[in-house]
Amino acid sequence: MNRIISPSLLSADFGNLKADCEMINASEAAWLHIDVMDGSFVPNISFGFPIIEAVKKHCTKPLDVHLMIVHPEKYIKRFAKAGAEILTFHYETVDNPMEIIEMIKAEGIKVGITINPDVPVNVLEPFVDKVDLVLLMTVFAGYGGQKFIEESYNRIDELREMIVRKNAHCVIEVDGGVNLQNASKLFEHGVNVLVAGSAVFNTANPIETIKDMLNR
Repeated sequence: MNRIISPSLLSADFGNLKADCEMINASEAAWLHIDVMDGSFVPNISFGFPIIEAVKKHCTKPLDVHLMIVHPEKYIKRFAKAGAEILTFHYETVDNPMEIIEMIKAEGIKVGITINPDVPVNVLEPFVDKVDLVLLMTVFAGYGGQKFIEESYNRIDELREMIVRKNAHCVIEVDGGVNLQNASKLFEHGVNVLVAGSAVFNTANPIETIKDMLNR
C-alpha cells in the first residue's frame, strides 16, 4: 500500500475550513482525518454532524472519521450519511466490538478499530482480520499538539507481527505527535497512514510539508 498522510482537521483554521479543505484537495494528502469527541470518553468536545456535512461539500478526499465517543452504535448511520468514508471507533467504548464492526460494514463504508496507549495491543487480535484499519493512538486521545510516546514503536511492531501472523489485510494508522522528524521511522516500522495535525496546518506551506512527510 502507498504511504498515506491524513491531516487532522482538529488543527485547521475553524474560521476558514473551506480554504483548508481546498488546500487538502490540492495536496498529496490522501485522506482528511476528523476527530469526533464527546466530552465523556475524552475531556474535550469537537465536531458534530453539521461540520462533517459542510467539510464533505468542499473536500474531495475521503473523510477518515475517528470516533472518540461512548455509545458509537447510536450514531453510525448518521456519520455514514454525513459523509464518513472510513469510520473508526475505540475498543474501550464498547462491550461487543464485533457488533460495531458489523454495523459499520452494513453502511457500506470502511471500518477501523483503535486503542489508547495504555491498552494492550493483544486485545486487537480477534479483530485485525475483520477490519480495514487499525489505529494506534501514539498519544492519549483528546487533544492535538501532544508529544509522541516513544514506546509506540514497540506497539506498532507488535501489531504488525499480529497482522502478518493472521494473514490480515488491514492498514496501520497512527495518530498523535506525528511530525517531519518521526514520519520516516514510522513508515519504516510498517505504518501505512500518518495522522498529522499541527505538524501540517501550523507550517508556512502545508502542501510542501505533506509532500516532505510522504517522502522522508
